[in-house]
Amino acid sequence: MRKVKLQEGVDLANLFGPHDLHLRMIEGELRVRMRARGDEITLDGQPDAVLRAERILHELAEWTRGYYELKPDDITRALRATEQSPETTIPKASTVGPAFVTKRGGVVPKTPSQEAYIDAIQRYDLVIAIGPAGTGKTYLAMAMALAALLKREVSRIVLARPAVEAGERLGFLPGDMFAKVHPYLRPLYDALYSMMDVERANRLLERGELEIAPLAFMRGRTLNDAFVILDEAQNATAEQMKMFLTRLGLNTKTVVTGDVTQVDLPSTQISGLVQIAEILQGIEEIKFVYFTKRDVVRHRLVQSIIDAYDRHEQKSRREQPRIPSASTNPAPGSPTAHQEVGSSASRAHTG
Repeated sequence: MRKVKLQEGVDLANLFGPHDLHLRMIEGELRVRMRARGDEITLDGQPDAVLRAERILHELAEWTRGYYELKPDDITRALRATEQSPETTIPKASTVGPAFVTKRGGVVPKTPSQEAYIDAIQRYDLVIAIGPAGTGKTYLAMAMALAALLKREVSRIVLARPAVEAGERLGFLPGDMFAKVHPYLRPLYDALYSMMDVERANRLLERGELEIAPLAFMRGRTLNDAFVILDEAQNATAEQMKMFLTRLGLNTKTVVTGDVTQVDLPSTQISGLVQIAEILQGIEEIKFVYFTKRDVVRHRLVQSIIDAYDRHEQKSRREQPRIPSASTNPAPGSPTAHQEVGSSASRAHTG
């Protein structure tokens, strides 16, 4: 148990949040009990967690003395920043500025990795973002693309996505070509409509300034004066990825996003995203940005779900049956040994 005395001039209502929301967020994440009485807070929990909570409270309290209005995103940012060490400096709201201003406010980065991502998009013509779901890879890229279009830095936006089913077969889909591919592209439309009203977005689509298409439609094209986004790139084959990257023309900015842990391709096909992470690493004009579970900005349960899957995969790898060692094989020359060698060679030839 530890008592924290806050300095004078701290805006307690701002620090604690509406109905003590900020304190509850810290409690839930760190599993500490916090009891506030005036400007004194009692912390009860594991020593490391208490030390981390004290650090967060002191730094955020200083922010309120400068009339900074705390938001839940600031608490989340503080928790992520101190995850490795309680002494880590907690970043304030991004200094990069809004990537795009929507009717609900500015789209701003919420983690250091997101801030580095926006900075990379501004500075590089080709950015490859790899990380788990919910880290804002596609959403921020879309915001940057819309901002570039409205500033007339590019004449059009091209959004592409592989038409790959996620673990299930939908079978025959009725309708024309647009109706058949629309279900695969729906997430891109959702991101678009969340940033601008439907009528404005539809006008961009009608004028050809905004195009949403399956990756297969990119073959044979040259994309000049455009902002191009390839989403769910882990489901692009190696051949498709090469085809896509060689479409880039003059004054074109390209962002490739994907999660290498969610590949829906058949096991016989190599993911183009996994491959280019090895092939293109040495090219200075290409920027790779890697996100982790600490950058997840969806519901806080998403982080726990990612952790659970990681633990399950590690356990499965540990429990995989091992190949018998040479000492357990029959002695050379015995009939059983010849049969085993012949059967192995046959399997290798046919496999």
